[in-house]
Amino acid sequence: MNSANVSRWFVYLLVGVSMMVLLWSYTSTSTQKAEISISQLAQQIKANEIEEIVVAGNGRSITVAYADANQPETQASISSVSSLEEVLASYGITHEDYTDNRPTITYQTPSQWTGLLTAAGLFLPAIIMIVFIYIIMRQAQGSNNQAMSFGKSRARMFTGDHPTVTFADVAGCDEAKEELQEVVEFLKEPEKFVSFGARIPKGVLLVGSPGTGKTLMAKAVSGEAGVPFFSIAGSEFVEMFVGVGASRVRDLFEQAKRHSPCIIFVDEIDAVGRHRGAGLGGSHDEREQTLNQILVEMDGFDTDTHVIILAATNRPDILDPALMRPGRFDRRVVIDRPDIRGREAIFKVHLRGKPVSSNVSISTLARATPGFVGADIENTVNEAALLAARRNKKSIGMAEFHDAIERVQLGPERKSRIITPEEKEVIAYHEAGHALVSHFLPDGMPLRKVTIVPRGMGLGLTWYMEDDNLLPTKSQLKARITGALGGRVAEELVFGEITAGASNDLQQVTKIAQTMVTQYGMSEELGPRVYGQKQEMVFLGREISEQRDYSDAIAEKIDDEIRQLIDTEYERARQILTENRAALDRVAAVLLEVETLDADEFVAIVEGRELPVEETQAARPSAAESSNTAGRVTPKLDPSPSPA
Repeated sequence: MNSANVSRWFVYLLVGVSMMVLLWSYTSTSTQKAEISISQLAQQIKANEIEEIVVAGNGRSITVAYADANQPETQASISSVSSLEEVLASYGITHEDYTDNRPTITYQTPSQWTGLLTAAGLFLPAIIMIVFIYIIMRQAQGSNNQAMSFGKSRARMFTGDHPTVTFADVAGCDEAKEELQEVVEFLKEPEKFVSFGARIPKGVLLVGSPGTGKTLMAKAVSGEAGVPFFSIAGSEFVEMFVGVGASRVRDLFEQAKRHSPCIIFVDEIDAVGRHRGAGLGGSHDEREQTLNQILVEMDGFDTDTHVIILAATNRPDILDPALMRPGRFDRRVVIDRPDIRGREAIFKVHLRGKPVSSNVSISTLARATPGFVGADIENTVNEAALLAARRNKKSIGMAEFHDAIERVQLGPERKSRIITPEEKEVIAYHEAGHALVSHFLPDGMPLRKVTIVPRGMGLGLTWYMEDDNLLPTKSQLKARITGALGGRVAEELVFGEITAGASNDLQQVTKIAQTMVTQYGMSEELGPRVYGQKQEMVFLGREISEQRDYSDAIAEKIDDEIRQLIDTEYERARQILTENRAALDRVAAVLLEVETLDADEFVAIVEGRELPVEETQAARPSAAESSNTAGRVTPKLDPSPSPA
């Protein structure tokens, strides 16, 4: 039994005893008898009214019982210097008066429990107060008491004796592992580097998008090195009380120095490492004092220790320059989204120990998930396992992985959503227009699946096969614009009316056209020049704001170029659908019947090899098993919103 349980049971016992003592005291006081004086007692003895006199064990009090049974008992007190016989003798009562039949005098044996209970009743309040103060002080000394441990570090220390994560559990980022391998070697064999006069980096900053495995990489470094590992979040340094954060930093580094060589890992360091001078409190708020203490501990006068700092963030653009300089964070390791080989390795890691069917192709899964990070792949494998269990299968098949990819990307199907027949027809022609325009474009993306079943926020979706192409050409970008406009053109061509279903299409079209003109230099009129200085996260490619550096005349030309580019591709989409109107009607009609078409069925319908509905539904293979599924399940540029 631990000390906490012992203390708890001790408190329970003390409360129980206290209640018993209080109850005894109340009972004893509530049965008090009437008091009589010694002179009255003497008169009653002479009148032969008393049956018995009982002297208490302490010899100081007596109980008087009367011969008349209806008369209640009384009690009297004797002075501390006299006995009962002496007192009665002073009132003229001789020994012969109470040696006859009445009254008889009985002496009780003294009880030690009565004395103890009486003493306990007297000292009980003091005992309870002492125990209460003791319990409060014990709790105050505990690590969980906030009032007594403000300045203590909240870091959790893990020993390196039994590593749970190693580099074998991290896949898809070989370059990052090579960079961190030197840190591991230094912690294992520091003499190897010291003999050459080399200095190991004081700190390593892990930069990457959410879900790429920054925290997992830090755990792997600790597991490989076999040294103590202190883990803390950046937000755990900051409190509302001034000086607490800096005190916690000092306590953390003192602990690390006592356990050196070791690793300190600060997750989400941007919570405490933001650029100084940007806070509401000016240049002296609590967060900046905490950052100043971190800067001093990392590279101050007393830095001759084997303590290495690992930190992770997805916002490197907002960190203070003093924190990023050499001597503090010497290296910046970028953990990027994995390529196809990296995704294949990550799939192998997450498929360990799972009952996977023999028809599952890991290379196909890797090709089907471009842009996925490690967290996405882990979620996909977990969703596939849940689907297999829900379908009462003995192993996870390719169909489950295909459905899991779609579920992770787009969410579950919403077949229960109520859609009128008129809206359903508009959606069918809209999605058929997207698919048909992309099919007839030389640089269009290959189709994977087209459906009018609602998913996510869209009433219908057209999915294309993509790859890891980082350098799209001008023709490919134009084809994306044309394909995105195919849905709106189909609505106008068939119904003579347009709906709100293409709103997101138009947003994507405008963004692509604007980027081509202002960033990629793909306008013949404006030439190869970048218009507008954009502030971006260098490592993540996320745009924050844009600073205009061109005149109003240039802005007007930019608008004209964007408008001309979109109008040209709009007419191109109209020409394709006009020339292939019969194919558009066939695809839309089949979509209204079966709701979903894969690439092979779509091509067969476009070429006039129309299949019966029953055969189509029975013979349709899962898209993940098809030879045409070597791409990612991604929505088209517009998951069409509900028509207005």
